[in-house]
Order: sequence, then structure tokens, then C-alpha cells
Amino acid sequence: MLNISDLIVWVNGPHVFSLGEDSILEPLCFPDPPAGCSSAASLERPSSDLLVCLFCSESVPLLLKDTLLRHLVLDHKLVIADVQLIADLSKYLQYWKGRFLEQPLTEFCSVIKTNSTGPLEKQEDYFLLCDILPEDRILRERLQKQRLEEVLEQQQKERDDSSFHHLCMFCSEEFTGNRLSSLLNHMAREHSFSIGLPDNIVYCDEFLDTLQNKLDSLQCLYCEKTFRDKTTLKDHMRKKTHRRINANNHDYDRFYVINYLELGKTWEEVQSEDDRDLLDDGDENDWSDWRAHPVSVVCLFCDHESETMDQIYTHMKDTHRFDLHLLKTEHNLSFYQQVKLVNFIRRQIHQSRCYGCQEKFGSRADMLHHIVSKGHVMNLPEMSTWDQPQYYFPTYENDALLCALSDTDGDESDEMSHSEDVPVIAEDISNLQALKQSSILNQLLKN
Repeated sequence: MLNISDLIVWVNGPHVFSLGEDSILEPLCFPDPPAGCSSAASLERPSSDLLVCLFCSESVPLLLKDTLLRHLVLDHKLVIADVQLIADLSKYLQYWKGRFLEQPLTEFCSVIKTNSTGPLEKQEDYFLLCDILPEDRILRERLQKQRLEEVLEQQQKERDDSSFHHLCMFCSEEFTGNRLSSLLNHMAREHSFSIGLPDNIVYCDEFLDTLQNKLDSLQCLYCEKTFRDKTTLKDHMRKKTHRRINANNHDYDRFYVINYLELGKTWEEVQSEDDRDLLDDGDENDWSDWRAHPVSVVCLFCDHESETMDQIYTHMKDTHRFDLHLLKTEHNLSFYQQVKLVNFIRRQIHQSRCYGCQEKFGSRADMLHHIVSKGHVMNLPEMSTWDQPQYYFPTYENDALLCALSDTDGDESDEMSHSEDVPVIAEDISNLQALKQSSILNQLLKN
């Protein structure tokens, strides 16, 4: 027996037809989408278009679409399946309003009889309009394609727009002209805040204004809690590492191009698709056609990039007279010490400070000139200056240079014997004698 509550689930629920109460896995809130379901409806752009009823003069604004959907179910016994997957609901309704004037409803919709086992006077016929009908499927795909074309056209306009003007949300540095990517890269590098690649973002001004309004309202961008002042909010986002947006907030979906690429799929579903069915029927272990993506390794001293580690090492050695392999050998650096050294040097250069003598300069160019002229390229400060736990953390996200560091230059057997001979010592226990002399246990023994 099919109840009216089951039919309402069809309006915004998943494309699973339920014939009993046991099939409803969780309560659904109307008009909010059920937890865990993709909210493609959030891709609807803000619009003043009216949604028209397919059978009468009833119409509502787009923001009140759930009112119209409920009206169709309760007053006209029509259920539209997977409404959240329709790219342009206004055009969808206009199309079917015209078609229903041309032919009877039963030519397009499946008939669902409720209370089929009950008395005849309690039985009702409901009509289901879904993409099982080829005409409906073609319409949905066409609307999806039109929406994607509109989004790509909008993104191209934003790329060509030289009137871009926005302030950094964290330090108020100004970015003008066609500099969206500069702003995003700045926030990612300087403030560890990233909203994604510039090529994947559309309606960028509205997106940035939305985030800024949240911060102005003293709201955390990740957990979306509200705080009493900006200082408390700032400390919260820093300590809790909440300098990111909430991926579960589907209000952000419309700002990412990837959400428009495939009908009914969000970026999470596109990226998590299982491609095992793409394997040939032959030997699944045949990797002869594998082509690894080239890495992009950035020099420590300039913006030069190379596709291989050997190339970047050669560049730094020939151009900047910097030999990381030689430093590793001379100072007998372990893998983790190399990691800390690279992160230390990157941070010092970013701050226009000579890593050898710690002198600060007004620009990177002046600092690099000083390093070369004073011969500080291969001069490292005291190990205690850079061999610190804070430099375990990369200065730049996805620093490919860190992936090239190795613990030994010898063969595999040397590596095994080396690892067996060297004990693991905790980072903070570097001076055992000093700890013994300053220990409170000495006072207890004297007493």
C-alpha cells in the first residue's frame, strides 16, 4: 500500500520507489533535502523567474519551489521524480505545461494507485513524471547542457574581466585587475586558506562576498559557529584549523564548475566513481601503457619550475650555486632534517631574509643579491636555528621538492644496515645532561 507520505518523499528524495514504511530509511525534512543526499538544487542560480503549475494558474518564485511541488502532489496528484537533478526547473515546467495541453497526462506519466488493497472509495491515482520517459530524459539533459554552457560563458567573462577588485579576507591586501588567481594563491600561501583552483570557480565575486559576509558576521567558515568578536573568531579558526569552507554546505556547490559537468552528480560523486570497469578483459597487471604525470618542482630561490628532480637540482646548482646533496653529505642530514631545512629556507626566502646570517631585506631581489655577493648560498646557520619541529610543516602546499629527499645515497643493503644501527631518539630530548641537572628530582633527593 502506498501512502501519500511516500509520494512526497519522491519530490525531493532519492530515486528509490518505496512501497512500505519499512523502506523509508530516515525521516525527511521538507523542504530541506535529506541528510547525505546530493543537493544539486543548490545549483539553481538566484532568479526572479516564476515556477508555473502544470494544470492551473498557480505560480510561485523559484525560492518557494517546494510550495509548488507540494501543490502538484496534493492538488493535482502529480509527482516529479528527482527534482533536485533538474538544472532549470522553470523551463522544465513550462515545457511540460505545453505538452500536457497537447496530449493526455497518461501518455507521459506512470499511474500509481494508492491503497490498492483497500476499499475502492479510498483508492486514488497518482501520476509519476520521471526520466524513464525518453522525452523527459532528453529534456533534462538538454537543460543540463544549457546550464553548463551558461556557466562556462560566465567563467570566461570573469577571466576576461579586468575590473576585478577585492580585498584579502585576512590581511586586507588589495587585488585589482584580472587577478582572481593571485588573490586565491595569496590566501592559500599566506593564510593557509584555499577554496579551490581558480579554473574550477565561477561567480567568483558572489562567492568571495558570501565568505566575507560570514566573517563579518563573526561566523566560522568551517563549523559555522558564531563568536562574540573578531579576535575570538580568528583564534578559533587558527587553533582548530578551520581556515577552510564546509564541504557539507551545499550552498557553495553552485560556485564550482565541476558540479555542472554531469547530470545529477556532484564533485564528490564524479571524483569517487569506480573506474575498474574500464579495464580491458586482458591482463589487468599490464601497466605498459602507464604514463606518469610530470611533477612540477619549484626552485628554492626563484620561480623556475622543472618536471624532474634531477633538473631542479641541476638548475639550483648551476644558477644559484646551491647543492642540496652536498649539504646533506657534509652535515650528515637525515631525511627529516632535510625536510626541516628545505621548509626553513623556503620560509626565510619568502620573508626576504638571508637564511645564512638572518639579515632582513626590503625585497627578495635584494636578499638574493646579498646571498650571492656575501657567499651565503651554502652557509647554514647553527643547526638549532632550523632543526626545529615547526619546520616539519611545509611552507608551501604540495611542495614536490620534499618528495625527492632521500635518507641515503647508498644501495638498499646500506640503507637497511644504517637503519638497524641508528636508534630512534625523541625530538625534544636533545640534551640529556641539561635535563638531569635541571630536573626537580635533584631537589627531592637533597631534601
